Amino acid sequence: MDFSFLPLLLFVFILLPFNVLAQTKSTITVGDSLSAGNGYSTWLLSPSGDFSFGFHPLDINNNDLFLLSIWYTKIPDKTIVWYASGDNPAPKGSKVQLTSDRGLVLTSPNGAELWKSQVSGIALAALNDSGNLVLQDQKFKAVWETFKDPRDTLLPTQILEKGGKLFSRRFETSFWTGRYQIFLQQDGNLVFYSVNLPSGYANENYFESGTVASKSSNAGRLLVFDPSGDLYVLKNDNERFSLAPSGKTPSNDISTRFYLRATLNFDGVFSLYKYPKNNNNFSSDQKQSWIPIWSQPENICTSSLVSAGSGVCGYNSICDLNDVQRPICHCPKGYSLIDPNDAFGSCKPDFTQGCEEDRKLHEFEVLINTDWPLSDYVLQRPFTEEECKQSCLEDCLCSAAIFRLGDSCWKKKIPLSNGRVDPNLNNSKAFIKVKKMN
Repeated sequence: MDFSFLPLLLFVFILLPFNVLAQTKSTITVGDSLSAGNGYSTWLLSPSGDFSFGFHPLDINNNDLFLLSIWYTKIPDKTIVWYASGDNPAPKGSKVQLTSDRGLVLTSPNGAELWKSQVSGIALAALNDSGNLVLQDQKFKAVWETFKDPRDTLLPTQILEKGGKLFSRRFETSFWTGRYQIFLQQDGNLVFYSVNLPSGYANENYFESGTVASKSSNAGRLLVFDPSGDLYVLKNDNERFSLAPSGKTPSNDISTRFYLRATLNFDGVFSLYKYPKNNNNFSSDQKQSWIPIWSQPENICTSSLVSAGSGVCGYNSICDLNDVQRPICHCPKGYSLIDPNDAFGSCKPDFTQGCEEDRKLHEFEVLINTDWPLSDYVLQRPFTEEECKQSCLEDCLCSAAIFRLGDSCWKKKIPLSNGRVDPNLNNSKAFIKVKKMN
């Protein structure tokens, strides 16, 4: 019998357990490092196996760019709950290393620094079962943790302190910093608002907890994601302001049956999601997805009103809700997206607008309960519906007119902002001027 293969077999047998241990350890020490290769590269695994920390490919079919991130290990789509730098993803061959003087340091293949945790006195890092990555000193004291440096997602047991923020992604499939933020202000008020990118100019709040009072004991001090699944602002007197809409607070045992996450979506809606823990069969033909439990605000189309921006959708666009209370945007007839790849972008007219155009070349697209607030340049009242249409048709500056309240005509010019469908407008009519066919 030929035993020449035994040394190689013994080598593989000895090496395999060490590789397995390296892939499943929940702590690392200073000097340890990981490089981005092909597919998912797990550096740390939480003791329960629910969370992984390492390199997550931006596109599973393209291994050129990666996110240093934390994700759900047992969920087929490996949902990301924290990432180091979405604006600066890591090319293949990048390396992350745990250092004593700078904490975690992410560098590109040519040695350029992409991101660092900016802390010193580090001895080790640990990923715990809550999904929190903690950097500790030699006395095992937490020096830095991902729970205190959140991105777009909160997990059960996570707390947002005063001054803390969440940042949305730019698009649903992109991790660039987006337009929306959640901020627990120093006065205790939890607010949601959009910013006018690429600047940081903050628009008006479209959601407020209102946890501000003349007596500081009643003001909010923490945003708490309770282990049971409740999400609330905790006041100084320990009273709670729940973010869940009335009647939608999760049951106390939900965390034993479901994974939970609260995410500020790319479209500005803050949602609590659940995913069944007992449905993690990777070979299942029926793909399971995250199930929304509640969302705030309940209608972002009508909640958001900005005086110096486009609104939820782009200019000249219209915001409406889908079946799960998420906004969808669409261009009115006669308009099309400037960027066909950005459904939330601005719309442009597909015809030439100008005072030299004969008014006989135009007609109106009529929409019910649709408006672009703050785009008015004149109010005509009292006017009949026909007078409203004729006035807009004869006015080369008028791009749309809203007829409401039986005698009021608001004439508007482009770009139209804050477009939305609003059932509370009580059968108002929007007349959008478009070029006649043929």
